[in-house]
Amino acid sequence: MTDLLAAFDLGPLHLPNRVVMAPMTRNRAGLGNVPGALNAAYYAQRASAGLIVSEATQVSPQGQGYSGTPGIHNAAQVAGWKLVNAAVQAAGGRIFLQLWHVGRISHPSLQPGGALPVAPSAIAPAGQAWTLDGMKPYVTPRALETREIAGIVEHYRRGALNAREAGCDGVELHGANGYLIDQFLRDGTNRRTDRYGGSAANRARFLIEVTEALVGVWGAERVGVRLSPTNPYNDIADSNPAATFATAVGEINRFGLAYLHVVEPAAGDPIAAGATPDIRFFRKLWCGALIANKGYDRDRANAVIREGAADLVSFATLFLANPDLPERFRRGAPFNPPDRKTFYGGGAPGYTDYPPLAG
Repeated sequence: MTDLLAAFDLGPLHLPNRVVMAPMTRNRAGLGNVPGALNAAYYAQRASAGLIVSEATQVSPQGQGYSGTPGIHNAAQVAGWKLVNAAVQAAGGRIFLQLWHVGRISHPSLQPGGALPVAPSAIAPAGQAWTLDGMKPYVTPRALETREIAGIVEHYRRGALNAREAGCDGVELHGANGYLIDQFLRDGTNRRTDRYGGSAANRARFLIEVTEALVGVWGAERVGVRLSPTNPYNDIADSNPAATFATAVGEINRFGLAYLHVVEPAAGDPIAAGATPDIRFFRKLWCGALIANKGYDRDRANAVIREGAADLVSFATLFLANPDLPERFRRGAPFNPPDRKTFYGGGAPGYTDYPPLAG
């Protein structure tokens, strides 16, 4: 019977199981946003995943929104990711690098030259930015000029090239959680009147252009996309997420990508109109492999795979605290409790010191 522990062929990659390590920001990159030996140890500990998706990694200095997050836009960062990837692969694992631009979820203190963050439209998010000097209110971003957008696409393309040089197995485009791609997709943050705004097809144009650029570097079979149709994180919303994301997914279907990674609706997510865009909604639309995500446990994950609604399931907190998660699923073993105080920033405690199963 097909379940989480069954093998799966993801394009050219043979995955020994369907347990995916979800991307998780941990804010432990070193000076210059360079990953190092500690990061390599963390990811290598979790190499038993069918697939690791790395933490979100900014494709340019402008794309940074938090301190301590890694980049993939200079030689030192490429060297750091080489160290991580080599450690994962030596331990038998596979890793996709998640490519990221935060858009408006930043602060001038994190931007080159103290510039305003950029976004599709000049709409400030509610909340505060996590800066090197503590929490500060978000500012109103600068709306990107139409002529500038091609340059942002090029940043993603160069990030993809750098990820390939660093020895990754592929890349995932971060189109979720209220960051730049998501800001273009949703009508609550995109009020543009040019070819990148208005209709759902126009709002999906930036996603399509970036995806095309990544496919041009890697080939479609080593590119995934992550979307979160209803997640309100980072003060974002859409008036009809089912229609918006059906349009977006219909557009990227034509590339024949490695997978679509869906953050499913939570109980409190706003769904103002249309169908609920959960994993079953996308199963009817998507031609390739589907990764489900949103608080799954082993039993729910096995059920959604056996049903055929998803091919793989990603886990965040469970993988953070249990480096040998697939083996714990296999044995029905207990889980380490996560220490939320150490989720973001710091060193080895709460990062590389979660114990594996004895024996």
